[in-house]
Amino acid sequence: MSLTAHQLIGLLVDPGSFVSWDDPVTTEPRDAEYRASLTRARERTGIDEAVVTGIGRIGGGQAALIASEFGFLGGSIGVATAERITRAVEQATAARLPLIALPVSGGTRMQEGSAAFLCMLRITAAVQAHRAAGLPYLTYLRNPTMGGVFASWGTLGHLVFAEPGARLGFLGPRVYEELRGVQLPPDVQRAEKLAERGLVDAVVAPEELREVLRRSLSVLTRRALPAPSPSAPSVPTVPAPTAPAERPDAWEAVLRTRHPDRPGTRELLRRTTEELVLLDSPGGRDGALVRALAVLDGQPAVVVGQQRRAGAQERPFTAADLRSVRRTARFAEQLGLPLVTVVDTAGAELSVQAELDGVAVEIAHCLTTLLSLRTPVLAVLLGQGSGGGALALLPADRVLAAGNAWLAPLPPEGASAIVHRDGSHAPELARAQGIGAHDLAAVGLVDTVIPELPDAADEPAAFCARVGHAVSTALAALTATTTSDRLTARAVRHRRLGDLVV
Repeated sequence: MSLTAHQLIGLLVDPGSFVSWDDPVTTEPRDAEYRASLTRARERTGIDEAVVTGIGRIGGGQAALIASEFGFLGGSIGVATAERITRAVEQATAARLPLIALPVSGGTRMQEGSAAFLCMLRITAAVQAHRAAGLPYLTYLRNPTMGGVFASWGTLGHLVFAEPGARLGFLGPRVYEELRGVQLPPDVQRAEKLAERGLVDAVVAPEELREVLRRSLSVLTRRALPAPSPSAPSVPTVPAPTAPAERPDAWEAVLRTRHPDRPGTRELLRRTTEELVLLDSPGGRDGALVRALAVLDGQPAVVVGQQRRAGAQERPFTAADLRSVRRTARFAEQLGLPLVTVVDTAGAELSVQAELDGVAVEIAHCLTTLLSLRTPVLAVLLGQGSGGGALALLPADRVLAAGNAWLAPLPPEGASAIVHRDGSHAPELARAQGIGAHDLAAVGLVDTVIPELPDAADEPAAFCARVGHAVSTALAALTATTTSDRLTARAVRHRRLGDLVV
């Protein structure tokens, strides 16, 4: 049995904290049959429209809420419904509150025709103004969320969560069958399928939603260090690379980064963060991309990282992963949060499908997105850095690298196949190409090399702690600089990459 709007709000907010924003609906339609339908809906649900709005506390923090009521004409959106939603969005924006939308709807109200349909523009404009103000907008899609609601304010959240098994889509199955003459496959519009394709950020049960929202808002509404005083030093024009004197053998380092027990992005986050919300990515939780909201030593950040392995299987980086990186980077910028990228990949997907999906084009767009991002960007070269899949996540204000990490156009075996027509010369090419973290520091790509003693697989807890400390320290420094200074330094940095041979 689906929860009513008031039941769901009661599940989410601190007890006794919800205050309604709703004014009574005073207009009535001329059509007698439609008026009778509204009367029956009001008697059945105890509310006067298909949406409830107001303000409440979630874990002590205030948030505005908009909750649809499916029992009221299928949660459909008429003009009065749209006006109530729009006013709630505008009120949240004026009060600078995070906004949580909880739609469940068959779409726009057919009894009101085009007038109701066009109100999706009204709601969307208000949501866009809320987002443009740098305020969090989170949505939770319930079963079902269809039509114009799904195609507008329902899916515009910085984060889009969904109820397990929820039907989510543009065209309802009954309409699809009538118009196309065939049935819609049953799993096409399910929340889990959309999460696998990167269209939903996480599938969350209603009883777990409060904690997910609490943790998400804890990150999204937290602010890092205050702005520096006018006398505070700015970022240096070209950051001075630093690295310990001892360098691992390049080929040994490559082999160490392939060790199955080497900590990956997920383990790093679980071991080092004080607040963590893991989001879904293309391919699900076992995919090659990790997306998260995190707090490290008091520093909030949005994280996108590559997960090289899922069990024993290598995970190539796909075009869908890269599109998800760009979407995540954009919402980090909108909310004024720093972006942390974690590089650890054997490379982008190499297949006919990858070519058709435009993996190379997506790499290019990832580069331009990160280079132009106004929010601080910190990259961590955690392990393998192979090809364009690694390069796509490396544009940053600063780059940290683990001692055994490496970056190359191809894995050493692939380079050997090009140069020597076989893979047997991989060790000598790895040593000659300057692919290791210390070599990368010498040419200006890496700013800090984080030591491994000698292999992260042998000391996962200590290694993750060192990386986490380096990340939070770098984030504190970056967020304490002005945007103009940081962007100027970023441009100079990338103009001179490869020139700083020492």
